[in-house]
Amino acid sequence: MSKTLVAYFSASGVTARLANTLATAVGGDLYEIEPAKPYTSADLNWNNNKSRSSVEMNDPASRPAIAAPVADMEQYDTIFVGFPIWWYEAPRIVQTFLESYDLSGKTIVPFCTSGGSGLGKTPAILQKSCPAARMVSGKRLSGSASASELSAWVKSLGL
Repeated sequence: MSKTLVAYFSASGVTARLANTLATAVGGDLYEIEPAKPYTSADLNWNNNKSRSSVEMNDPASRPAIAAPVADMEQYDTIFVGFPIWWYEAPRIVQTFLESYDLSGKTIVPFCTSGGSGLGKTPAILQKSCPAARMVSGKRLSGSASASELSAWVKSLGL
């Protein structure tokens, strides 16, 4: 039997709400990708090019540390990975997450929340962090998407 994990990083709570709904809709386990050093409001100020988030996103090699690992990652076959779009891609901590495990043979489904930007090149960027996994193209979703909307989307993936 296939086991599903919904892992997410959320800076403002929007992606967290969506991930909770998705986990319920797919009957999956939920895991929050929490930074070892939590982000402050000042860290998240994208208008300040010296803010922590700006510095991280301007450095493709940046890999912010994660507070705690997923227990028994090997049990999961499908991993939905959710995040807000920052600078037209996933926050660097998502790459930290993917690079922390052997995801060989697993299916990775990225999903994001955004005020308007789509996933863009994010799936291709994330594939480099887990080259032996199967990366599904994913989707930008509304933070208020219903369980039925999410179920229909997941069903359309044919996983």
